[in-house]
Amino acid sequence: MPAMSEPVATPFRWPVRVYWEDTDAGGVVYHAGYLRFMERARSEWMRALGVDQMAYKQATGLAFMVRDMHIDFLRPALLDDELSVTVEVKERRAASILFAQTILKVDGSCLVRASVRVACVELERMRPAPIPPDLIPPLSA
Repeated sequence: MPAMSEPVATPFRWPVRVYWEDTDAGGVVYHAGYLRFMERARSEWMRALGVDQMAYKQATGLAFMVRDMHIDFLRPALLDDELSVTVEVKERRAASILFAQTILKVDGSCLVRASVRVACVELERMRPAPIPPDLIPPLSA
């Protein structure tokens, strides 16, 4: 299915600090920690759009779920590192959004690159549902 429109130019950024709870015994971020960082950044992106996900879920029965994810771990993040997690919409389909996400150190070096497709799901039936245009409008050219 083709994208509904072209991607937005400026990525959203969310700051993250690495804490002990994010690391293994050697002080290196455990691989699953990066997934949490990216999830938080996508949630904050929606919040910045004015979307209260819990209220919307309760009112409509809709929520977003990760459908597909590809991750390239380039370099490790370490205890106490200051990071920036980006969220950029690459494609918006009727019932899904493809994001490009990066995790960068404050010096700009890229640690992780990922593509993440999230699907809008009707929770009662656990089936894909169209993304309401008033929730996340189609991308403008």
